[in-house]
Amino acid sequence: MEEPTAKYFCVNRICQRIFMATVLIMVSSLASAQNATTTSTLSADKVFRAGASLSNVTPQLGEPIVGNWNSPPATHIHDQLFAKTLAIDDGTTRLVFVLVDNVGINREVFDQAKERLNKETGLPIEHMLMAATHTHSGTSAQGKGQQRGNFQENNPLDDYQKFLVGRIVDGVKVAINNLEPAVIAWGSGMVPQHVFNRRWFMKNPVMSPLGLTDKVKMNPGVGNPDITEPAGPVDPEVSFIAVKSPDGRPIAILGNYSLHYVGGVPKGHISADYFAVFGDKIQQLLGSDIQKPPFVGIMSNGTSGDVNNINFQGPKESRGPYEKIQVVAGDVADEVYRVYQSLEFKDWVPLGGVHSVLTLDVRRASPVVLENMAKVRAHPEDSEPLFHSLEKTYANRIKQLEEEWPDKIEIILQVFRIGDLGIAAIPFETFAETGLEIKQRSPFNSSFSIELANGSYGYLPTPTQHELGGYETWLGTNKVEKEASTKIVTELMSLFNLVAGDESTMKASD
Repeated sequence: MEEPTAKYFCVNRICQRIFMATVLIMVSSLASAQNATTTSTLSADKVFRAGASLSNVTPQLGEPIVGNWNSPPATHIHDQLFAKTLAIDDGTTRLVFVLVDNVGINREVFDQAKERLNKETGLPIEHMLMAATHTHSGTSAQGKGQQRGNFQENNPLDDYQKFLVGRIVDGVKVAINNLEPAVIAWGSGMVPQHVFNRRWFMKNPVMSPLGLTDKVKMNPGVGNPDITEPAGPVDPEVSFIAVKSPDGRPIAILGNYSLHYVGGVPKGHISADYFAVFGDKIQQLLGSDIQKPPFVGIMSNGTSGDVNNINFQGPKESRGPYEKIQVVAGDVADEVYRVYQSLEFKDWVPLGGVHSVLTLDVRRASPVVLENMAKVRAHPEDSEPLFHSLEKTYANRIKQLEEEWPDKIEIILQVFRIGDLGIAAIPFETFAETGLEIKQRSPFNSSFSIELANGSYGYLPTPTQHELGGYETWLGTNKVEKEASTKIVTELMSLFNLVAGDESTMKASD
């Protein structure tokens, strides 16, 4: 009898174990289901989304191409110009970047686009960052009959400006339509071989068109024996934001590099310069040439008011049309792609955006400059210049300043927060040293600046650079008070601190 009893007991214990295991599995499954439901609910509350778009803004042929001293009519379109949009949404806050292929766009154009979008989509105005790329191979967005940087407000928009407003609005709407669940990352690399400060100390003072002497000269010429050293630093960092679908399909990359433009574009050609080629190159590297919606590669201009891609101490280069553009864009895209491979994408990050209005004084001519410009205007056109080959141009600019420009202007300053990344937006061609200062002082772990954003008011030298002179400091090229860069950085730091939120976004203290 013992053997059967023992067998029965053993079988019964096995059944008990099977029963208990089944119960545990059911309980575990139920808990997992509850956890999954909770996680799903949390995810539903915090679904990160992104969308991008391309909106064609190519002008008609025949209009003057601006960006240099002469303005030849456009005779050929080498590549299309675009307003490129990236929209990101954390479930509570939506931010929009718009980069337009143009040398500089009046605030009135961006303001009208923002007002329409606010009315038609409900997107807050402070959550829209709009900027020009600074290609020198497009037609003007400054308005008919206006010199670049004219501060007269409430001018009616010309036909191309109205066209830009409509295409910007369309592009943002399409990017919003394209919003989809996404993951996001950001990073940076170094591309030092294509950025050089273009302002150089000279062995002997040089004369300006205003009849004053300068210590530095812009673009002094490759191999010039009179140059001594650059007058300022460069920023070789290429920063970028990347968004892709959760299954890995690239949606967009927004890059930022502090290089004025490249050039090498034939006379009369419309082109988006290296900004466009970067987008093409990074698209190819990511294998995203054919997809719907299309991948959008965007390059924004950093702080490059005193930076170009000419090595004045190196050998002279001889390159064909568009050749250097391909080289620069290729190197920048390669570095972005290299860093991209090791990024850790996040399925949700908090977003924020704020802006403020800063009032700046408009510079006025000194009595000495006024006297010099009066002499220039009275000087015969066919005679040798009194001071400089551009003196007539600046005499007219000074006259316009005195007769038409207001005493003060209001500019928009703006910052975006993407997790622990801070982005500043400045409506000037900003010097590299200012951009480096913003990165150093920012409370965020990573930061970069986009220039020519929300308006275009000329160059922004630092007070120290003003004392050195040079093209970027000449009255008529620079138009606001000499302390403007200092005031702008101070205000941007206040905005950064305002949008930073909790301390987890802040840099670790020393």
